[in-house]
Amino acid sequence: MNRKVIFISEAVTEGHPDKICDQISDEIVDYFLAQDPCAAVRAECAVASNILFIAARFAADANIDFSRLARKVIRQIGYHQPDFNPQTCSILTNPQALPLEKRQCFDERLLSEAEIDRIPAQKQVTVFGYACNQCPALMPLPVWTANRLAQRVTELRKTGVLSALLPDGKVQVGVEYAGNRPLRIHSVTFELDLAEGQPDSPKRLLDEIREGVIAPVFQALAIRPDERSVISINPNGPYPGGPARHSGLTGRKNAVDTYGEYSRHSGRALSGKDPLRIDRSGAYAARHAAKNVVAAGLAEACEVVLSYSPGLSRPVTLMVQTFGSGKCGDEALTDMVGRHFDFRPAGILKHMGLRRLPAANPDGFFRRLAAFGHFGRTELDLPWESTAAAQALAADAG
Repeated sequence: MNRKVIFISEAVTEGHPDKICDQISDEIVDYFLAQDPCAAVRAECAVASNILFIAARFAADANIDFSRLARKVIRQIGYHQPDFNPQTCSILTNPQALPLEKRQCFDERLLSEAEIDRIPAQKQVTVFGYACNQCPALMPLPVWTANRLAQRVTELRKTGVLSALLPDGKVQVGVEYAGNRPLRIHSVTFELDLAEGQPDSPKRLLDEIREGVIAPVFQALAIRPDERSVISINPNGPYPGGPARHSGLTGRKNAVDTYGEYSRHSGRALSGKDPLRIDRSGAYAARHAAKNVVAAGLAEACEVVLSYSPGLSRPVTLMVQTFGSGKCGDEALTDMVGRHFDFRPAGILKHMGLRRLPAANPDGFFRRLAAFGHFGRTELDLPWESTAAAQALAADAG
């Protein structure tokens, strides 16, 4: 079917209340893992008005000050307003320290194949990985551009170029499609929290957004806004942002974190848990496999589905779907992906080094993913975004 449709995806800035919670949750994960790579961590936050609540269950050989970490994140995001700031924000914590025996303490780098096979998944979950050739990052165009625009808005706010902006904001990008092929940018909508009395001229702000945000993001893309594209800022009036006006919760922006609802995602939060949790690491592994299938030229779009059952190390389901775009059958691609990628929990850790990345990145690793998407982040060296396996896949396909 080639009927033209508009597909819209949303992204939010790092000052959105949900993203405040995601970043604090992943700051906690980073801190624990940097001290103890075997740490088992589950951290969730809720924020409303001037109160932040942190619930954490952990088994770790580490010391942590939850309130200090949370205040650091709030400060770095840029909240200094009277109604919400790191100095006066009330922080309630409910830490539950578990016995160290609850950790699965092993060095995955030294494990044999037999040892990897004996480390099972702890949770029942189905995860999805997706890739397509709509942009160089092999992501759906609407969510990838929305996240890049939100990221660029944040950069210019922090450098003072867009001094009228406060930390909270949303971006929606509408792309016109014919079938699965993107044709043009239908609309770009910004909802931005403006400092009181700002800006002097809405037209001036729109011009600054066009020149400083939209133009550089779309510069390297074949599809860009045209004269018919609708570019708007706060079309429904002022955007009341920040925790003082709407609440936030860890894991509530799954579509923003993944594929913008253009494809399926598991519904499980990615932030706030250590990478031995298969609902996090499995999502990364599935994306890695799907991206390499597309990078190998074996499909225009690819979804990898993994289902895990507690007590088993290997997924009970591995399924590859290419929606009619594959160069060979989906069943053959499923067999090929199963040969080239290790989806066992400890195998994923060994290949990607996930538990040791926070210690290797002093500025944090998982927290940097908690805003602007976990996938398609070309500015970060993410192991699941590597296409090093594409050549071997192409050779296997003949």
